[in-house]
Amino acid sequence: MAKTFQRPQCMFDQQTHYCPGCTHGIIHRLVAETIDELGIRGRTVGIAPVGCAVLAYNYIDCDFQEAAHGRAPAMATGIKRVRPDLVVFTYQGDGDLASIGMGEIIHAANRGEKFTTIFVNNAVYGMTGGQMAPTSMPKQRTTTTPFGRNTEEVGMPIRMAELLGALVTPAYITRQTVITPKYVQKAKRAIRQAFAYQLEKRCFSLVEVVSTCPTNWGMTPQEAIQWAKDVLLPYYPLGDVKKPEVDKTIPVEAACVPN
Repeated sequence: MAKTFQRPQCMFDQQTHYCPGCTHGIIHRLVAETIDELGIRGRTVGIAPVGCAVLAYNYIDCDFQEAAHGRAPAMATGIKRVRPDLVVFTYQGDGDLASIGMGEIIHAANRGEKFTTIFVNNAVYGMTGGQMAPTSMPKQRTTTTPFGRNTEEVGMPIRMAELLGALVTPAYITRQTVITPKYVQKAKRAIRQAFAYQLEKRCFSLVEVVSTCPTNWGMTPQEAIQWAKDVLLPYYPLGDVKKPEVDKTIPVEAACVPN
């Protein structure tokens, strides 16, 4: 009997170490499937920084580099500029990208660097102990906010897709999720589109994926999915935030960047 669903060639045959209900494994698979379908495995380089995201290289079977906390966009910039023939992507969590790496991702996007970022937003620091992240929700309990996030003291959660979408530089910025099969298919199309834009040398691209972290949220996997639907998605709306059409109100030479 022929197989209709099997492990992507670009994934190692390995049991997951992630917590029950964690969606990192789903996102890993979508990236691996995309690499296989585009036939780019031999020239793809992934960059994983500190956090749960660092272990992507245990699952996705392509060349990988490990970056210091928040510095994956800087490393991706260097690799892509030296070897523009390579397909380069960063795989980053919200504590990494939206906190210590905030400056790196904003300036990489503003420069129009031709790499792709997969941004996993689960509204908490995962590996390091469940602390409040820049994306944590108001009143959300974490190890550093045991009484809930106080927005009067620390401000509102940061919407990274909208923040990057406000930049003038052409880019592909989208927010998706993988909490139901329907959403998984949409996330797959977005990830493939992001890599396609890089192959076309068109623009920087970022796919934000709203995800679950049952362990650090103190929930069962089923409760975490429901909480994501009820709390995260209304604040982090899904869909494309920015596409790479050039803004005709500014000179083309100002909007475009060298290949």
